[in-house]
Amino acid sequence: MKTTLFHIIAYISLVLPSCAPYFHQPLRVSEARLGAETPQLQRFGTLPAPKDKIVAAVYKFRDQTGQYKNTQAGTSWSTAVTQGATSILLRAMEESGWFVAIEREGLSNLLNERKIIRSSMSNYAEEDHNKLLPPLVFAGIILEGGIISFDSNIMTGGAGARYFGAGASGKYREDRVTIYLRAVSTSNGRILKTVYTSKTILSQQIDVGVFRFVSTRRLLEAETGFTYNEPGEMAVKEAIEKAVYSLIIEGIVENLWQVKEKQDIESETVQQYLAEKDINGHIDAFGNRLAPRRTSIGLGVRGAGLLYQGDYSGNRFFPGGEVNIELFAHKPLSLDINTGIGRLGIGDEFNATISYATLGVKYKFFNLLRTTPYARAGAGLVTEVKNSLDGSTSLAKTSYPEVTATLGLEYLLTKKLGISCAANYHLYLSDNIDRLDQGKYNDFLWGADVGITYYLK
Repeated sequence: MKTTLFHIIAYISLVLPSCAPYFHQPLRVSEARLGAETPQLQRFGTLPAPKDKIVAAVYKFRDQTGQYKNTQAGTSWSTAVTQGATSILLRAMEESGWFVAIEREGLSNLLNERKIIRSSMSNYAEEDHNKLLPPLVFAGIILEGGIISFDSNIMTGGAGARYFGAGASGKYREDRVTIYLRAVSTSNGRILKTVYTSKTILSQQIDVGVFRFVSTRRLLEAETGFTYNEPGEMAVKEAIEKAVYSLIIEGIVENLWQVKEKQDIESETVQQYLAEKDINGHIDAFGNRLAPRRTSIGLGVRGAGLLYQGDYSGNRFFPGGEVNIELFAHKPLSLDINTGIGRLGIGDEFNATISYATLGVKYKFFNLLRTTPYARAGAGLVTEVKNSLDGSTSLAKTSYPEVTATLGLEYLLTKKLGISCAANYHLYLSDNIDRLDQGKYNDFLWGADVGITYYLK
C-alpha cells in the first residue's frame, strides 16, 4: 500500500507543473465582464498619429470559408468561425485611432430611420419644415475582404506513458484562421493596398489516471484531466487587429495617408514592422524560418556505445568515441566523413578493440529548421585488434569492409553549435570478425551516439 501511494504521489508531482489550467476551473457562476483584449490591441498605441483621420466604410466583412465545425460525431451545423467579423473590424478601426468608421452594414435601417425623421418633421414641426437633415458622411475608402480560410488540424500530436496501471497522456491540435483585408478608393475604385494575416488556434488535452489492484480485493481507480481550447473568436479578433495595424503602416510607407509628424515615418514602430515583414518572407506556414541555418563545414565529436551481435551467444555493451567532418552541411544532402574507436566482445571468449572509418552521405529532412531528423548511409573499413585473455594486446590487425546506416536527430543550440543523438547499424561484409565463422548471417554491430557539432563560418 505504501509503495502504491508513493508511486501515485511521485507521478502527480511530475504532472502537476503542466496542469496549471486545471486549477482555474469554473467552480462558480461568474459575473458579466468587459471582453478580453488581445496583445495586438496594445500595439495600436505605438502607431504614429495621423494628420487627418481616414473616413472609411465597411459594408460586409464576411466569413468566406463556408466551413462548419467538426465534432466527434461528425460535422455540425454550427459555423467554424464567427459570423460577426464586421463588428470586430469596426471596433479595431476605432481603437487604432486612424479611422472614422461610418455605418454601412445596416445602411437600409439607417435610411429608413432618416425617412421617419423627415416624415415626423414635415407633419409635426411645421415651423421647422424648411430645416433639412444633414447629409450622410461619405467614405474616402472602403475596407473589403473577409475570413478566407479556416484550416483545421494543421498540426496534431501527443504523448503518453503508463506504468503499473498509472499513466498520463497529452494531446494537442492547431487550427488556423486566415484574414485578407483591402482598402479601395471610392473616387476611382482603385485597390490601394491588400494585407494578409493569419492566427493559429491551439487546443490541448491532458489526462491522468490510475487503475491498479492495491490488494487482492481492493481496486484503486482514479482519473482527472482538462481540455483547453483557445477561443476562435479571439483568434479572429487578433488576426483582424493585426490586419488593420498592417494596413495603416503599409499606407504610411507607400504615402497613401499622412502622419501628423513627418519624422514619424522613420519611427521605431514602422521599422519593426518592416523588419517583421522582411523576416516573414523566410517563414513557412508553421512559423519556421526557411533560411540556411548551417554553414558548409561542420566538425563533430560524439560519445558512442557499441553492442556486438555475432556468432557468440550473448552480448555486451562497450563505450566508444567518434569524430566526423561534414561537408556541404548547409544543403539537405551532405558528405560525411566519420571515424571512431571502441570495443566489442562478450568477455573472456571474445574481446577486441576496433577502429573504423566510413565515408557516407547524410540527408537532413528539414535542413532549414532548427530541429531536423536525418538519415545517413555509408561504407568504410573497420580494423580489429584482438585482445588476449590476460589483457595484453596482440599486434595482429585485421581489416574488414563494412556498410553503415544511421537515423538521428539534431537540434541547433546556437547558429554554430548543434547537439545530436543517433542510432547506428554496422554490417560487416565478413562473418569472421569475431574469429568464428558459422551461421548464415555476417557479424554486425548496433551503436548509439550523442554529440555536438560546431559549424564553421
